[in-house]
Amino acid sequence: MVERLNKTVQNELMNIVTIFLGITVGATATAQTFLRLQTIEIIVLGVVAFGMGTAGGLLLAKLMNKLTGGKINPLIGSAGVSAVPMAARVSQMVGQKENPANFLLMHAMGPNVAGVIGSAIAAGVLLSMFG
Repeated sequence: MVERLNKTVQNELMNIVTIFLGITVGATATAQTFLRLQTIEIIVLGVVAFGMGTAGGLLLAKLMNKLTGGKINPLIGSAGVSAVPMAARVSQMVGQKENPANFLLMHAMGPNVAGVIGSAIAAGVLLSMFG
């Protein structure tokens, strides 16, 4: 029972919630407000920020790995972006492909949650400066 519930929450339920969220946001957005150059710029900036966050986390984790003599797995650095829990799950899957004895999920959730907190703080600072 727990395995089936776990599978449902990870796959089907997540897809259903994503569809409902997309429908509600799409129903309230009008073409005049959404189809603008500024929207494309924001999407591109988001993709660039996501890529830089992932690359920066990997590079910093590689540096920590060198300084500690190999005690840090660089894959946990890629989980520092605030895409919870997908970034941590990707780190886990990639790590287990390379070495089936790797169990990185709980270690990757630390920087994953830290990325969420950092994003919230950055959003608060930006809102206080420009809002």
